[in-house]
Parts: sequence; structure tokens; C-alpha cells
Amino acid sequence: MNRDHTCGELRKSDEGKHVKLAGWVAKRRNLGSIVFIDLRDRYGITQITFDENHSDLVKDVRNEYVIEVEGNVAVKETANPKLATGEIEVIADSCKVLSAAKTTPMIIADETDALEDLRLKYRYLDIRRNPIKEKLLLRDKVTTIVRQVLHEDDFVEVETPILSKSTPEGARDYLVPSRLYKGRFYALPQSPQQYKQLLMIGGMDRYFQIARCFRDEDLRADRQPEFTQIDMEMSFADEEDIFAEVEKVMKAIFKEVKGIEDLEFPRIKYVDAMDKYGSDKPDLRFGNPMVNVTELFRDSSFAVFKTAVEEGKIIKALVFHNACDKLSRKKFDELTEFVKVYKAKALAYLKYDKDAFTGSLNNALPDEEKAALRDFLNLQNGDVVLMVADKKAVAEVALGAVRKKLGEELGLIDHSKFCFEWITEFPMYEYSEEEGRWVSAHHPFTAPRDEDVDKLMSDQENCYSRAYDLVLNGYELLSGSVRIHDSQMQAKVFDALGLSEEQIKNKFGFFIEAFQYGAPPHCGVGIGLERLVMILSGTDNIKDVVAFPKTASAYCLMSDAPNFVDQDQLDFLSLEIRKD
Repeated sequence: MNRDHTCGELRKSDEGKHVKLAGWVAKRRNLGSIVFIDLRDRYGITQITFDENHSDLVKDVRNEYVIEVEGNVAVKETANPKLATGEIEVIADSCKVLSAAKTTPMIIADETDALEDLRLKYRYLDIRRNPIKEKLLLRDKVTTIVRQVLHEDDFVEVETPILSKSTPEGARDYLVPSRLYKGRFYALPQSPQQYKQLLMIGGMDRYFQIARCFRDEDLRADRQPEFTQIDMEMSFADEEDIFAEVEKVMKAIFKEVKGIEDLEFPRIKYVDAMDKYGSDKPDLRFGNPMVNVTELFRDSSFAVFKTAVEEGKIIKALVFHNACDKLSRKKFDELTEFVKVYKAKALAYLKYDKDAFTGSLNNALPDEEKAALRDFLNLQNGDVVLMVADKKAVAEVALGAVRKKLGEELGLIDHSKFCFEWITEFPMYEYSEEEGRWVSAHHPFTAPRDEDVDKLMSDQENCYSRAYDLVLNGYELLSGSVRIHDSQMQAKVFDALGLSEEQIKNKFGFFIEAFQYGAPPHCGVGIGLERLVMILSGTDNIKDVVAFPKTASAYCLMSDAPNFVDQDQLDFLSLEIRKD
């Protein structure tokens, strides 16, 4: 049995051909002596017509049956403009049922009323629907373009191990017990980080991989426990080289997929991104940057602001134009509670309309201070000012979250736009309250800025790295860095992280040893494939672009995983389940 055409292939020019098609019954319409069947496969839908002499062939056929039909292509009297094959039909002369189907638990159509849990449980049925199928095809198209571009530029695709060694830093590892080495565990890779650097030491020069990665972390709309990374590494290269290669890949993808050729890639230092947008992944599809108004209130008669400045805190302001009529008192109360999630104590606001102020700060601030604020921010009638006075990190992040929230709610975002930006010079360290020490903000193989080498041990809070992210429409699309290639520099970084010689040897011994045999300068990135396809396809749910995704609690409703295993399997691995 071989079909000779797909269900999306036939056109008016094929009139008169005798063809064989196979697929699923998407729809059946019985008009008495004539039966129409819409036959569906991955490529599209073709209408099959069974006349009065052949309608008995499909008298028992129902939706989602898999059938094979033969017949002649005919031109319809009235075309269906919604289908690529809408000008033709196949007048069937034979039909064979290849597989019968029960009534499906969900509607197999572009629009379905099935809830997400049901769709995930029967994902193989969900994939038959165009909205999911098209996203998986888009994913394939993107990876094909990536391979074409990188192969043209002499990158070599190399697979790295899935069973590897657990290392500190980053998210929790998924562990795999060893049968041969009792009590020992492999770890599933959070990324191929060490291996790709070892490939540079091995002289591979330019590497890439469409790599599977695993992180045992809390999930959200743009995360899955297992995901795919477009991994790249370059030797004898720096930021400019890797930026150029990534931009070339992105331009090729967006030209082919979206027909867009005028992409721009502005660069913003991390400290500037936090200062203006309160985020290291700002959405630049709209403006509304934050403004530091601390100096306006250094001698304020409003005690709250004056005390905040005296304590070394800052006051940030955010302006929304023509928003007076759009933001109610109830909305401001909601936003006040919202900023508390980001550890801000309060959110103050002023409305400026008809040349007068109203709002929570109106009676607290004297007229001259309000006038100074109006002039400094160049306020126009209809404008709203939101303000947070707090520690720098709190004020920036809290007001940045408000910017993002209101940008969406006030309709300021142009969803037809694609705005990239490179965020550069990330902090080398971040302080972990849980561990009581400084930890790597990126990973421990990231190089510090040349001018900050002396700060590695003495001023970790103000030590910045050669790490970078590429952001697209407010999503972190990739992370990367220039790597440390000098063993002495790597030792300093480990020392700054408080790792003992024994810890370094146990966790990174083989890796550190490799650097003693000649390591080239190198840098790289890991691009989140699912996030890229998610943005390209216009969804905000990463599950839509994964063939068999897991729920927000990392559970597979379809296969019932994770699940219990037999006691024999546990005994074989010398494992015991503790019952708390």
C-alpha cells in the first residue's frame, strides 16, 4: 500500500488523474445517495466524493478512521477558498479501511473546547490539530535553517553525553542511578557547558548542537523540565564574533519564517537595563523607561521620601501618557499589592490633568515639589506618574514589573513587532541568602571584565563579567559568555566562590586538568529553541511548541510519568525509598 499523492497536493491542473490517497477522516457529510469525506493528513485536506454507486463503501466509516481511497481528480463547480485543494475533489471508486477509531475524547479541529489537561493526556490527538501541527513544523523549519547557516560558516555538529557528572551551581540536577557503580549517580546535563569547552580545547574550533537539556526547577509558561538548546561555541573569538554569528542566524530565520529583513540588535549594559526598565530582559516593543527622581526629593518636606534618600535608597518614577482615564483608584490599589510581591513596601502615584494634580501623593507633596516633578518629567495633561522609594534593587525590579504589566494592560505593546536587544556585562556574582555566600550569576567558567579582575575577591558586589543575553520581546532568548581559558584565572574564580580544593577536584577535576594542556580563548551561547519558536508562532505557552510536554508540576498526563518502579528494579540498583 503506497499513496501516490498527499491530501494537500492536488490542484486543478491534476484534473483527470487517477490517484491514491490515505489519511484520517476529518469530516463526513451524508447527503443521502452521496457521501462527502474530508480526508486529512499532515499536508492538508482533500474532499473525497462517494457517488450513489460507491457510497456503501463508507457506510460504516466515522471520524478519525484511517482509510485509503482511489479515484479520479475532478474540478468542483464551486471552489472552497479556505482550502489549498479547494478547487478539486476526488471522485472515489474504491475505499479500504486501514484502521477503525473510537469516538475521540476531544474535538479534532482548529478550534476545540478541550481543556489543556485533556489535550495533554491525548497529545497524539492534539497533534492532529493544525495549531499544534503547524508549530511543530515551524520548529523543524527553524532547526533546518540553523543547521544550514552554521554549516556554511564551518561549524561542526557534535553530540555530547546525556549521562554526565553532577556539578554545583545552577538549578537542581536530574539524577540517574548507576547499576554498575552502586551508590553512584549520573546527572542529566543542564547544558553541554563543560563538554563544548572541552571541544574547544580539543581543537574543534567551531561547534554547535541541537542539544537536549534538563533542569529540575519550578516551571512556568516559558519553561519545561526538559528543553532544547541551540548550543554554539567558537575558538579564537570574542563577543563581537559570537554576536555576529547569532545575528546572522536570527536574520536568516526571520527572513525565511516571517519575511522580515530589517532586524536591529541594540546593546544595553545590564546596569542600564535595570536602571531604565527594571529588568535584564526588557520588552522594547514599547517605551516608558523609568526615571530616577531621587535628587528632586533629597530635601523633601515629605518625610517618607526624605528619609528614604537619607538611608541611601532611591526614588524611581514611571510615566504613562494619556492614562488618567484608564487607571482607576481600584487599579492603583491592585498595583500597590502587586509591588509587594517584589518586596516594595508601597506604590505612590499622581495624576496630572487639567493642569492640576490628584492622587495618593497630592496632599503629601508641596506645590513646588510637584511642579519640579512635572517639569523634570515633562508631564502633559492626562499623564500618570507611578513612584517607588526603596533600596535600588527593590525599586527597580518592582517598578519594572509594573511597567511590563501596564504595558500589556494599556495596549502599549505592538504585537506585530519583534524587538531584539543584547544585554551585556552582567554581574559576575549574586549573593545567595540561602547559602550565605556569593555564587556565580552565570556559571563559574564565565570570564570577568578585564577592568574588574582585581574585584574578584575584594569587591564582588561590583564585579562584572563578560556574560551576555539576547532578549526578544521581553523573553531571554539566549545566554552566553566569553569563557575563562586561563587555569590561574579559573582558580581565582573558584576561590572567590568559596570552593575548596577538594570540591574543585571532585566536581571539576577532569575539566580543570584539560586547561593545563593548552586552551584557546573561546566564547559561546545557548539559544532556547522552544522560546524562539514560541515567539515566532505567536503563542505564550511553551507547551504548544513541544511534541509531548509536561504540566507545570513536571508531570506527563499522557504516559503517567514519573511513576513508581518495581522493587526488583530498586534492589538491582541498591536503592531504597524512604517513607516519610
